[in-house]
Amino acid sequence: MSPENNTTKARLEEIFHDVFGDESIQLVETMTAEDVDGWDSLQHIRLLLAIENEFSIRFAIGEGTSLRNVGELIEKIDALQDQ
Repeated sequence: MSPENNTTKARLEEIFHDVFGDESIQLVETMTAEDVDGWDSLQHIRLLLAIENEFSIRFAIGEGTSLRNVGELIEKIDALQDQ
């Protein structure tokens, strides 16, 4: 994992803590919605909005729902920031 990804991951983990109200969440690249209590469709929207605000990015329609795991989410965030 590149240093840029480590920074993104740390910032993303703080967002997860805030959105899900659970400071014990530790992100791993293979993590999916099934691995986090309360990660339903409404929380997913809140999560994407919080990510967009934190990283000053915008997901295209459908982009946030097509990601399979946290690793892909980190890669997408980094790619959007590089644009």
